[in-house]
Amino acid sequence: MDSILREIGVNYKDEITKAMSLLAEQPNALFLGQAVLYPGSILSDTLEGVPMSKRLELPVAEEMQMGMSIGLALDGYLPISIYPRIDFLLLAINQLSNHLDILEELSHGEFTAKVIIRTIIGSNKPFECGLQHSRDHTTVLNTLLRNVRVVKLDKAEEVRTVYENALRFDDSTLIIEEARLY
Repeated sequence: MDSILREIGVNYKDEITKAMSLLAEQPNALFLGQAVLYPGSILSDTLEGVPMSKRLELPVAEEMQMGMSIGLALDGYLPISIYPRIDFLLLAINQLSNHLDILEELSHGEFTAKVIIRTIIGSNKPFECGLQHSRDHTTVLNTLLRNVRVVKLDKAEEVRTVYENALRFDDSTLIIEEARLY
């Protein structure tokens, strides 16, 4: 199916790139993570339509990144928090599950924070990248999170809708892309 879509002009990476430009149009959008200001990840290439002024490069400190994303959201920003591999997102589980996911309940409805989290399941082609870069943790995250919407994005034709929904919904969304589709 993906080869047919490529023939008619629907390409997964191109659709992701367009979706990032759509997010960048939001006046309060801020893209943060590793390899967002500088190249270094397959995800970096999809940010070409995002102004440099809307990008914040961070060190490899996944839990800090999620905490910053929550704080930015509480301050009125729309953080697009980018994790170059889903395996590394696991290092932010404390902030994700014990803070972002239940913030409204913890604050008795006083606070909510909307964060769009973007990550990717690594591919083992053209070379073997190792188990620590290519496992699919979607099921675990779906089980763990009750208020953060978890979406596995495995079709090029669904990219725009998934990112538009992430913008439209009031709650946070974790979008899991697949490197094999790039």
